[in-house]
Amino acid sequence: MVNPTMPTDPAEPPYAAASSVTQLIAAEVWDHLWPWSHHGFQRQRAMQAASMALGLAASVVWILAAMGQMEAGALIGWWFGWSVFEVVVRLGSKPYVKDGPWWGRRYRVANTMDMVCYVGFKNLLIGATLFIGLKSLGLLTP
Repeated sequence: MVNPTMPTDPAEPPYAAASSVTQLIAAEVWDHLWPWSHHGFQRQRAMQAASMALGLAASVVWILAAMGQMEAGALIGWWFGWSVFEVVVRLGSKPYVKDGPWWGRRYRVANTMDMVCYVGFKNLLIGATLFIGLKSLGLLTP
């Protein structure tokens, strides 16, 4: 039966049926921070491998920034590039988004715009937190 309140079909991530709240929270954190999946590796090996290399490079850029070796503009550029690539990776690996309040367990199939919004907002929050932390420690040059 079609649900008229959902813009796309329902989806169920592997962890959605977690029995305890602790397991669910741990799975949600993992899901937000790790864009790859076993299913994605089976279908798009080259894309997944390239994305892992780019993800590692983006992590190295953050480490260089923490060491004071990266300018703010370069860091923002790298983070933006990773975010664009992450949209493609997630559409192939984890093509779903949460629908409704953050504490709910309702998921649906993501279209491209859903994934752009999800990844953009998630990475904006993560990047801003890291950026402000590095700036407040005086480790990031303007």
